[in-house]
Amino acid sequence: MRVVAVTACPTGIAHTYMAAEALEEAARAGGHEIKVETQGAAGAVPLTAEDIAAADAVIFAVDVEVRGRERFAGKPTVQVPVKKAIGGAAGLLAEAERLAEERRAGADTAAVPGAPGAPGVETAAAAGAGAGTGAGTGATAGTGRPAAAAEAGAPAAAARVGAGSRLRQWLMTGVSYMIPFVAAGGILIALAFMIGGAEVANKVNGGEYGGVTYPGVTDLSQLMEVAGFAGVLFKIGSTAFSMLVPILAGYIAFAMADRQGLVPGVVAGLLANEIGAGFLGGLVGGLLAGAVVVALNRVKVHRAVAGVMPVVIVPLISSLVMGVLMLIVIGEPIKAAQDGLTDWMAGLSGANALLLGALLGLMMAFDMGGPVNKVAYTFGVASLASGDLKIMAAVMAAGMTPPLALALATTLRRKLFTDSERKAGETCWLLGASFITEGAIPFAAADPLRVIPSMMAGSAVTGALSMAFDATSRAPHGGIWVIGLIGNWPLYLAAIAAGVVVSAICVIAAKSIGRTTEVGTAEDAVSATPAGSPATGATPATPATPATPATPATPATA
Repeated sequence: MRVVAVTACPTGIAHTYMAAEALEEAARAGGHEIKVETQGAAGAVPLTAEDIAAADAVIFAVDVEVRGRERFAGKPTVQVPVKKAIGGAAGLLAEAERLAEERRAGADTAAVPGAPGAPGVETAAAAGAGAGTGAGTGATAGTGRPAAAAEAGAPAAAARVGAGSRLRQWLMTGVSYMIPFVAAGGILIALAFMIGGAEVANKVNGGEYGGVTYPGVTDLSQLMEVAGFAGVLFKIGSTAFSMLVPILAGYIAFAMADRQGLVPGVVAGLLANEIGAGFLGGLVGGLLAGAVVVALNRVKVHRAVAGVMPVVIVPLISSLVMGVLMLIVIGEPIKAAQDGLTDWMAGLSGANALLLGALLGLMMAFDMGGPVNKVAYTFGVASLASGDLKIMAAVMAAGMTPPLALALATTLRRKLFTDSERKAGETCWLLGASFITEGAIPFAAADPLRVIPSMMAGSAVTGALSMAFDATSRAPHGGIWVIGLIGNWPLYLAAIAAGVVVSAICVIAAKSIGRTTEVGTAEDAVSATPAGSPATGATPATPATPATPATPATPATA
């Protein structure tokens, strides 16, 4: 069977490529041909039209909207969250093969004169995956509609995706485009403070610091003279950071309504900045902008007007509607909610701060890069935008803990882990140090009941200690490689170390309980077996049972 696949996750760093690798390995093991398009942070090498045309089925392992989804119209499609492909690639290929066979059987039936319409195989999603159907294929159940009508069938299939899954995809699409702006802007601002001191912001924007009043820079040509190179870094970083909310809102609307949603979404985000509605304003504005565009596109217009609808009329009307909504209707209530959230975060101290840090740690380790993890991470990014740097520090520290803990555990008690897990443990040192929580996924997939609670325990400790130590982070990503941007970094590292030790001890203890033998490897078992002894666990051959003599036939009764 020939399969094409697309993998994509919100950050585009780890899950995207891990899912692609898992699908490729499962395809090789099953004797299938597969080509995977990874829509990740490094960009995508698109599948060619020939690749797609030759494919028997399509797999979408995605947590965001698929770019260029229309290319796959008319193909049997399996769509699941990206994490499902990492732990269950073989099952997805089996489902894709089943759909392809049903499609071929349907085509054969439709070719028979007078045959009833073949059953459709529009899409499939793995049971319990929480994702709905993907793009429709060519036949609708019971109608025998040919594959050429797939374009019309695709929206119907998309509409059957679960509302929660669709909403999550929209939000994660916005977050995925926002993260690079946060990373670039946040790190540049942090470097500006490192070079120019805390007063650099006042030198650029004006205000009082340390008893000195700064007029601010009104002519950018004087920026270098007034604030130095640190001022230049601060201005660039703050400009990039100011795009956080508009990009978030714009690409949420883009995910909902394609390119036509981008303009009203960005307008809503810019107005959210002006009002002070912040991150919440961007979320609400993006969703409303997408909904407005979808509604406008459902209005039937004269053919003469249809040509200018996407270029002029839809952007104009949707931007006007969003402007009125943000400025007059919903802007102030959202601003009040955002201010309340900011004040609450700023007022956290003592036990409340510890509980929040522990909760964020639990969320980061619960699904290790999945939806719950992304909610905690997005909350940390939102806190950066509002000026609270402690939450981001706790989130990043807690996210580093699981892979580092498993790296330590595989080093201390190697025989509790398989050979492949030992090798993965070596890689986890680098992944954990780089804040790539997904490095722990193979361990969690293989032994979830022992691994996940152990990781959650350590991450909760790390998050709570990070908050207790008042550690801060101006960078939304980077792990220990941005240690220069971490406030109170010695205690920050101590918090990570404490959580790593807790998780490592927990997972070693959990894997040791109830085990009569250790895992080891085949080579270990052979070397441990004395010469001439039967292999461990081998059952001696049972002597053949003597054959029972045949029973004489009973005489027939007259």
